[in-house]
Amino acid sequence: MNKAIDYYSFITIEKQMMEKADLSELSFREVLAQHRSSSGEPQTKEIVRLALEKLKASGKEVRIYDSSKQLLGLAVDGIIINDGKPLIFEKNIDKALNGSYTYTVTDDHLLYFATPIQNQFYENAYVYEFVDDISYFYAIMDQIRHILFAGAGGFIVLITLSSLWIARNTTKPIKLLLGAVQSYSRQEFRRVHLNRKDELGMLADGLDSMGRQLHDYIQYQKQFVSNVSHELKTPLAAIRGFSQYLVEGENENKELQKIYAHLLQESDRLTRLINELLLLSRFDKAGSDELEVEKTEMNELIQQVAWNMEAKAKDKEIKIMVNKAEGEPINEGMTGVYANVNPMLMSHAIANLVENAIKYSGSHSQIEVEMEHTTSEVVIRIHDQGIGIAGDELERVQERFYRARNASTANGSGLGLSICKEIVERFDGYIDMESELGKGTTITIVLPRT
Repeated sequence: MNKAIDYYSFITIEKQMMEKADLSELSFREVLAQHRSSSGEPQTKEIVRLALEKLKASGKEVRIYDSSKQLLGLAVDGIIINDGKPLIFEKNIDKALNGSYTYTVTDDHLLYFATPIQNQFYENAYVYEFVDDISYFYAIMDQIRHILFAGAGGFIVLITLSSLWIARNTTKPIKLLLGAVQSYSRQEFRRVHLNRKDELGMLADGLDSMGRQLHDYIQYQKQFVSNVSHELKTPLAAIRGFSQYLVEGENENKELQKIYAHLLQESDRLTRLINELLLLSRFDKAGSDELEVEKTEMNELIQQVAWNMEAKAKDKEIKIMVNKAEGEPINEGMTGVYANVNPMLMSHAIANLVENAIKYSGSHSQIEVEMEHTTSEVVIRIHDQGIGIAGDELERVQERFYRARNASTANGSGLGLSICKEIVERFDGYIDMESELGKGTTITIVLPRT
């Protein structure tokens, strides 16, 4: 910016100096016209004297040189000086004798401007040079710089504040809408309203309407499932009872006994499905503060779950290994790790995961149930050597009624993992899954430690 200011400012002052030089040249040529002569040194001195008398006030200093670069006359502050020895810039004189305007500016802001003067033969016979103090010009340029820099600074501050204001008024509603979308993805529906009439306001109104419709639809769907489950529970109990009676009463026809046994088995499967649906319905209706929570020793809880699942594991010759974690002392030689949970529900969740591990593992394999802890978390891992889950299905298997593509090897409703997820999240925890097809699955439960 400084170079640009200097460049355009010197163009202006250069034009002024050229106009001044042109006027001085005209005056000098008038003196020459009055004293033309073919010879004589005295005539030259007279011309210089008269020229200085006429031009001595045209600059701080006025000089006249001949074609051999000899100083012929000097005037300082309007006074003619004889035998003066001023500072001479020979390059200025050389360029002027070649027919060009030229100037030099010193560090003390003095401008030396030289212009050629031609005789009657159109030869550059003299050089007229004047010296001007242009300190005023630098002072003006400094003021211009200060004004420009202050204006630029003010403009930057204004642009920054304007950008912040625009960004805030643009990004704030976008963040609000993004938060609403994220809440909707978690089925947490809340009102969305922006007090504005532009496209963002229209989008907020549309999103709010969609949220209310989704909320009503999901609530209707959950209520429908709950009502149907309740209605089916009584007749299904009757079907199971009659199936049990038929199985126990048929001792002669083996084929008929197999049919009755299959009917009993399917009745049990439907009973489990309805119980799971009713449990989900309970979660949908109850808040976290409605569940009874107590400080529970987690080592003892996972050990009890493992004991309860031993029978199912032995049927497939699967071994369950439990690795406890050491925590704070309970009794002599015993330590405990605690979390605030509902023991019955948490046992159900862990048992469901262990049962899945048994269900989808081959014979003679091993299931590891291990627990770790930090100062703030309790970590329970259940690792099996089963069929595994494809990477693109890991997120979806926790959705209600979703079953992995390779899950047809065992019976299931597709509700087990979603119920476990609901239970763990009710106690401010979360579930993480890692799996590889053909190698097994690791499910991690993370809970806040008490």
